[in-house]
Amino acid sequence: MISILMDCDPGHDDIFALLTAIAHPEIFEILGFTTVAGNQTVEKVTDNLLRVLSYIDYDSPVTMGASSSLNGQTFVQPQAHGESGMDGPILPTASRTVTGLDAVVWMKNLLISHSRKITIVATGPLTNIARLLTEYPEVKDHIDSIAIMGGSLYSGNITSMAEFNIYVDPEAAKIVFNSGCKIIMSGLEVCQAAMINHDEINRFNNSGKVSELVYELLEFYSIYAKKLNQPGSPLFDLCPIMHLIMPEIFTSIVCQVDVETDGMLTRGKTVADLRSWADTSLPNVEVLIDVKRIEFINEFVSSMKLLDKKVS
Repeated sequence: MISILMDCDPGHDDIFALLTAIAHPEIFEILGFTTVAGNQTVEKVTDNLLRVLSYIDYDSPVTMGASSSLNGQTFVQPQAHGESGMDGPILPTASRTVTGLDAVVWMKNLLISHSRKITIVATGPLTNIARLLTEYPEVKDHIDSIAIMGGSLYSGNITSMAEFNIYVDPEAAKIVFNSGCKIIMSGLEVCQAAMINHDEINRFNNSGKVSELVYELLEFYSIYAKKLNQPGSPLFDLCPIMHLIMPEIFTSIVCQVDVETDGMLTRGKTVADLRSWADTSLPNVEVLIDVKRIEFINEFVSSMKLLDKKVS
């Protein structure tokens, strides 16, 4: 059993990740969710999360986190996710509410009090996690790993060199990558490999309540990929969860990764030392670089069918 805390900015692909985790109670003990400004404002992404949890009648604590990056800026992404951050399906008003606690304090209390080490699954900007590690460094002993969707080895997506989640708050990312915690990075390379082709979206178009939600999310989510002339949509935030479920279908390397915070052209770039003669005593990150795509998509479809049976 893997105890997880999900720090997210829903976001279509964040929802794919949390639904897949919820579909596997035999694998995951989900301890709760924290939210962070990223795909949209923290208020909007928190409402998206609460609506989905209410829709599937799933009880778990939700705590609202950072409304801006460490330097006080916000940078949302309506091009891919719409003005709500989760355009597409029309969901009823949420029947659930947030805890009302400070997200970082809530995370600290959870980590210290839980009976076993916790894996943090971070699928948004790393602002909350950086604050946690900076303000309460004692929690590091209670973290098993931090599974991140963010970064890249080569080119970016929001700029030529930077991936969106890292670009939004590179100062926070630098703190997390240099924290000494075990980091598992799902960057753009593996996310591109974990693409759902446009003609595969119909696999979710059935009578199941959860599958229908995923179908409607994917129908909107694919619009942006089509504008970019991509053959499908990368399932970014699903990668860290799927790696915890099926690590055997992924390929990875271990290397030293740091984050550029000052470069005029490269701010937000995750810089990996890929030299063959690099100091092997320094690696701090396991970087996922490839995945067996068919197995990945099949597991996603199967997980939603499992959840369909549980949600009426």
